[in-house]
Amino acid sequence: MGKIIFYEGSNFQGRHWECSSDCMDTFRHFNCCNSIRVSGGHWVAYEKPHYMGYQYILGPGEYPDFHHWMGFNNCIRSCQMFPPYRGSYRMRVYNRPNMMGHMMEFTDDCPNVYDRFHYRDIYSCNILEGYWIFYEHPNYRGRQYFLRPGEYRAYGDWGCHSPMVGSFRRMRTSM
Repeated sequence: MGKIIFYEGSNFQGRHWECSSDCMDTFRHFNCCNSIRVSGGHWVAYEKPHYMGYQYILGPGEYPDFHHWMGFNNCIRSCQMFPPYRGSYRMRVYNRPNMMGHMMEFTDDCPNVYDRFHYRDIYSCNILEGYWIFYEHPNYRGRQYFLRPGEYRAYGDWGCHSPMVGSFRRMRTSM
């Protein structure tokens, strides 16, 4: 069973709230979030209610301040737990919307999209197997985008405001 604990203060201080299932709006439970403990499961925390805004992928462990989860601020307004996955990983990325243009299939992590794909932008993708994380910059830095299996016909479908994807990795139960 997964559990995530949100603390209003840094270093696990102040008011806190424990969560063991998806929550569309955390506002009634806490005002701000400056530290997090994940004692079970893997989670995606979102900056805005209804699973919108910046996304932060959190595995089991302690995050004493928002910089430790690569946060841009101390605002967490919704969260989802995702089930463990131990199968294979496979996705196709495209340099045009609607799965058009140059395509490349991946089954492993990619620390630098341009080095492997030879395009700087990913406009659409098809996640065939597994969960994946897209990062705004190379070497798994910057904004994060969690992708489940399915078709993403435009970069806005995974919550991004531009087609710039610098790196991506498979979301494994042991990060």
